[in-house]
Amino acid sequence: MHRTDELTTMMNKALGLAAQALFVSNPNPRVGCVLVAPDGREIGSGHTQRAGGPHAEVMALRSAQEAGHGTQGATAYVTLEPCAHQGRTGPCCDALVAAGIGKVVASLTDPNPLVAGQGFARLRAAGVKVEVGPGAAESRELNIGFFSRMVRGTPWVRLKAAASLDGTTALSNGASQWITSPSARADGHAWRARACAVLTGIGTVLDDNPRLDVREVSTPRQPHVVVVDSQLQTPPDARLFMEGRATYIYAAIQDDEKKAALEARGATVICLPTAQGKVDLPAMLRDLASRGVNELHVEAGHKLNGSLVREGLVDEMLVYLAPMLLGSGFGLAQLGPFEVLSQGLQLNFRSVEALGPDLRIVARVPGREAF
Repeated sequence: MHRTDELTTMMNKALGLAAQALFVSNPNPRVGCVLVAPDGREIGSGHTQRAGGPHAEVMALRSAQEAGHGTQGATAYVTLEPCAHQGRTGPCCDALVAAGIGKVVASLTDPNPLVAGQGFARLRAAGVKVEVGPGAAESRELNIGFFSRMVRGTPWVRLKAAASLDGTTALSNGASQWITSPSARADGHAWRARACAVLTGIGTVLDDNPRLDVREVSTPRQPHVVVVDSQLQTPPDARLFMEGRATYIYAAIQDDEKKAALEARGATVICLPTAQGKVDLPAMLRDLASRGVNELHVEAGHKLNGSLVREGLVDEMLVYLAPMLLGSGFGLAQLGPFEVLSQGLQLNFRSVEALGPDLRIVARVPGREAF
């Protein structure tokens, strides 16, 4: 295989493996690794496992060993810089050196300050050749939440909504289930599954009593749940309380009795008030980042959606449009009234795809990924 062909083929395989970690690796990045012998044979591969488990490089080395392949002089194609620090697992750069890897081709430098080029430096110091860049755009997009948390100190905020063609997300009486089809709902659950946490407001909790879990697709982990609840009105018997996942409730008041009742259900209650008696949403995002949240998936009502948009906290919109007209009701986000068109939130379409009878639109706020 020609060198250029090998690089493209193997890095594409590594990116495909990284995508298999989409529902698995949070809060760690989604990384894939392929090992190629000096004669061009693929001898091992793997992707990052659940937090605390092996990283992609170790999985690839194990698969090569289990198949009886030697790794001396092999090339490792990996979609992110091998880690250089001792966390819940050992440094991957050291494992590659110990295995006799001769060259590492990596897509990106790890933005984690604990790594940030140190992995490459240790590889080079050990005599391993290093090439950086192939697959960079794809790997960064796959890990946009991880990059956001490491560089900006806040999660990547994706606001999801289902609406009629004329933009109605609920009737005036609150009825909203179901505007879109089962195909759209299953797809929405896949986006939930890739997120570290799902956020909603107290209005949705009281009106709909949602579970906010992943049911329509198979996933080894459930995302955390975040509730914006200024007055601590979340019922202790709400359906969102589930074993095996964290629940974060952000409030604007101190109420020891209510707090104790929620904490008895396993919730973590954080008081972050503004001077107006609301939850400080930018401070909430910073706090969530400190708790390891990379991608924050918002499924809330028009009021909280509007607050997030007005404060410039939304990075991306995930909107499902049904082929129906519903007329007056609640819109996607409570904004305005504006006096000029330029006051609206400008977006760039990234994709438009048919899902059964519905459309899925992914749109991004211009420049938000430039960090």
